[in-house]
Amino acid sequence: MTYAHPESLVSTDWLAAHLGDPAVRIVDGSFKLPGVTPTAQEDYARQHLPGAPYFDIDVISDHASSLPHMLPRADEFARHMSRLGIGDEHQVVVYDATGWSSGWRAWWMLRIFGHDKVALLAGGLRKWLAEGRPVTAEVPQPAPARFTSRFRPELVRDKAEVKSDIATRWEQVVDARAQGRFEGTAPEPRPGMRSGHIPGSRSLPFDQLADPTTKLPLPAEELERRLRAAGLVPEKPIVTSCGSGVTACALAFAIHLVGWPEAAVYDGSWSEWGLPGDTPIETGPAS
Repeated sequence: MTYAHPESLVSTDWLAAHLGDPAVRIVDGSFKLPGVTPTAQEDYARQHLPGAPYFDIDVISDHASSLPHMLPRADEFARHMSRLGIGDEHQVVVYDATGWSSGWRAWWMLRIFGHDKVALLAGGLRKWLAEGRPVTAEVPQPAPARFTSRFRPELVRDKAEVKSDIATRWEQVVDARAQGRFEGTAPEPRPGMRSGHIPGSRSLPFDQLADPTTKLPLPAEELERRLRAAGLVPEKPIVTSCGSGVTACALAFAIHLVGWPEAAVYDGSWSEWGLPGDTPIETGPAS
């Protein structure tokens, strides 16, 4: 079984051959949780792929929201892409520090605003460095490009829609957080959050979808096996969730790779659902 969308994953060999290609744009989509040092921005300032600006999901977000890195408006996203030199005609390659740590968030954001010509770099910066390929500390100044945002609402869910899913079970909700956080036995990294999971949701930690050594996504057959083992089926719509809408995109990416119908991401995720309030919570294993 091969990936249904092999074009969504590019090799370091392919990217090395396309450095400087005017049809290709590279962005660093690395992200770390607040308080982790050095920060992803500091890592980027020290070294990154030549010509790659930093795709900062905290900057490219809705600053009117109190929740972390929520989606911006379509026109704001277009302005950010223009600033990064990304136009409608460009093939975008997103990489992150390891190849399986955050790049899928930028991949999902580009796709939700209508740009399907986007892929992840298999193995990320770590594989690139291990192969002795070039990096730089020089921050590029790309020429502005014309990016047309075409918002795809079917790829995102809000709290009200997820509440409705609890009642109707029309959609399958799956959580990318670690098992302990899902079951409520491990504390949340953000202060003030309740512990547990959305009632009726399934658990599939995002790191179980990649090889633990290489951080390359698992073969298609194994990805599908793990999706099904988590209780998911392709016949019903899937909504992915996590801590703040980042690793949920890893599940959406894996679902895309195997060719199941595209998953939607609950953008607020546990940063919204886990706040003190009236959202229902379960603890323990998935029921």
